[in-house]
Amino acid sequence: MLHDPSHYVSPSVAEEIRLKQNDREILRRLASELAAVAALPVHREKARLWQKLNDLQSERPMVWINEICWNEMNVGDELTLACEHPWARDQERELRRTLYQWRHLPGDMVVSDHLDCPLAIHSTDFGIIEDVDVVKTDDTNEIVSRHFKIQIRDFDDLDKIRMPVITHDEKATAFQFHAMCDVYEGIMPVRMTGQSHIWFTPWDYLIRWWGIEEAMIDMVDRPELVHAGVERMVDAWMSELDQFEAQHLLALDNNNTRIGSGGYGYTRELPGKDFDPGHVRSQNMWGCSNAQIFSEVSPDMHWEFALKHDLRWLSRWGMTYYGCCEPLDRKVEMLKRIPNLRKVSASPWCNAERIISGFGGDYVLSHKPSPAILAEDAWHPDRARAAIRDFLQKTGGRCHVELIMKDISTVRYQPQRLWEWTQIATEEAEKFAK
Repeated sequence: MLHDPSHYVSPSVAEEIRLKQNDREILRRLASELAAVAALPVHREKARLWQKLNDLQSERPMVWINEICWNEMNVGDELTLACEHPWARDQERELRRTLYQWRHLPGDMVVSDHLDCPLAIHSTDFGIIEDVDVVKTDDTNEIVSRHFKIQIRDFDDLDKIRMPVITHDEKATAFQFHAMCDVYEGIMPVRMTGQSHIWFTPWDYLIRWWGIEEAMIDMVDRPELVHAGVERMVDAWMSELDQFEAQHLLALDNNNTRIGSGGYGYTRELPGKDFDPGHVRSQNMWGCSNAQIFSEVSPDMHWEFALKHDLRWLSRWGMTYYGCCEPLDRKVEMLKRIPNLRKVSASPWCNAERIISGFGGDYVLSHKPSPAILAEDAWHPDRARAAIRDFLQKTGGRCHVELIMKDISTVRYQPQRLWEWTQIATEEAEKFAK
């Protein structure tokens, strides 16, 4: 994650990675299993279907699951870590999770035929992090309730938001790349990978420092302050993006990279005709934005205090995705003002008929079935199927749809619920093939 509003992310440590033989054997065994999965021809077909979806030539709805409550997923020790070295445990965790998802909830996932070694990129971040009181209901779950303490009250406080500085520790990258190549030699190739898709969402950060109620009132009482705050956040992200481009640190995301809050980024329209393989630029990639806190804000105010500012960022990218949890069915005309928009989030709080009729077949609808059905006392697969089918029937076959199950806080420690939901969604998507 490029930024985490809850804490500062420390730079990578440039040091040689030395593993015990047992750690090496565990990683090589898992990588061998993954290599066998990656070699299956189904992944090429799934990639083709994702590309057709994003190019507005979809053959059927696509299905993907993300933001999984991994703390509740372990069955038969499939996710139990056995490595000792911290670096090896990080590698093991990702290998085990990928294999687990493939076995139990694949949907239309695409498994890469290589392993990524992320460049050791560090951002100094925005100079301010959230100050919160936290309440937990499950100590094993990262999802918690937060009460934000106000840090921005007036113009002078906006100076707390700093311009990030990007650095790449080439020695740290070299150590990690060497370790991966050594461990996985003869099993899977390793590729160095720069910063791919960037989650741009100024308001998700601002309300943590500003306060939700306070920000909503200030849009009416002190609009100049709000505009100045949003502009400073956009300036910070733009400064960071300029550094990524200048240092040649960006990586393409028209592949099995998650785009916005939706699915994969496969498309023939990117990286575009002006692409220089030696220098990836934002115009070769997907951009995104959202303003989740604006769920009950009018379209005019949403435009004025969010999207109008976002356009400076969105215009830098080849194609864009907009939205997350906020209902956007009453803001269709506003969103159509984004010139390079391709995908729109259709959250569980949208009016399905309104958002379907508003966007039709001119955009991809990233439909998010409610994860609440997985959290109830009893599991009702029939209701899960009915909800998916109802949305797809309302499209009348004229829309390009991805079904994205995300924000999964809990499955009540019954992972089979999510396995079954995935199978149901896959079956229903196949029934609506064109």
